[in-house]
Amino acid sequence: MTNLVDISNLTIRFTGERTVHAVNDVSLSLGDGEVLGLLGESGSGKSVTMRALMRLLPKKRSQISGRVQVMGRDVLAMSDEELSQFRGRTVSMIFQEPGLALDPVYTIGRQIAETVMRHEGKSYAEGTARALEMLDVVRIPSAKRRLESYPHEMSGGMRQRAMIALALACRPKVLLADEPTTALDATVQIQILLLLRELQREFGMSVIFVTHDIGVAIEICDRVAVMYAGQIVEQGSLRDIVRQPVHPYARGLLASTIHGAKRGERLQTIPGTPPSLDQAPQSCSFAPRCSHAQPRCAEALPPAVQLGPQRLARCILAEAPASVAAT
Repeated sequence: MTNLVDISNLTIRFTGERTVHAVNDVSLSLGDGEVLGLLGESGSGKSVTMRALMRLLPKKRSQISGRVQVMGRDVLAMSDEELSQFRGRTVSMIFQEPGLALDPVYTIGRQIAETVMRHEGKSYAEGTARALEMLDVVRIPSAKRRLESYPHEMSGGMRQRAMIALALACRPKVLLADEPTTALDATVQIQILLLLRELQREFGMSVIFVTHDIGVAIEICDRVAVMYAGQIVEQGSLRDIVRQPVHPYARGLLASTIHGAKRGERLQTIPGTPPSLDQAPQSCSFAPRCSHAQPRCAEALPPAVQLGPQRLARCILAEAPASVAAT
């Protein structure tokens, strides 16, 4: 499988009154036509990683190192003009809250039309025709009438469909979906997930889907990378992660959800709280919360153990035989 996205040793720090080590030595790849889930709790670095891929982080307060390549191009070395062409046509993003991402003073039709004009050099009439086409594609009823609607005149689910239409208007090769269903009720959430999966197949896109919900990842993803405290602690196929998680955090994340739980069964919790990100990690960030922690977990960063093709865990348990790691 050809990789469209290659992220190697990505490290991101935010500076200001205090330094925040938001992302630490992250490496990821995304294959052609693949849906990769980036799974973890709030504050784990998922959204920051996606914004780095789009070069949307504030220049003055961000220190970024490592390599970010999309279709063989170095994103971190792109000029402003190159970025303008790159965003929208090569990579596009769906944000968690469309009410904040969409411009409240312009109609939905105009926002999509101007995006097409800017990235493809089309006329306003051509952009408007594309806008109508995209509203039809995302199943917005009365699409022609909705071209003249403002974001505040639409429901949450309808705004998210409009956000998807805007993101896909220029037919990007890679789509970044940053928790696009979190703010929606369960019924609408399922509708949006099914729509995204259908459009991914129809357009032949590669997708990175950010979520904290393993149930959502199961519905849409082919492969999963689990993030904790700015690091990827485990990654592999969806089947491997769900059936045989190795890292204690990945296990805890699965055990704390209703997925696979029997009626009346008590869900597990992960004790403790995530670590402060004021300093770069020098040892296992999960050790203070881990029931399997050993003295050496607090002495050095855990090894990144390759368990198979595209299967990796950053934990001393991964060094043990499978029978031990599965306990």
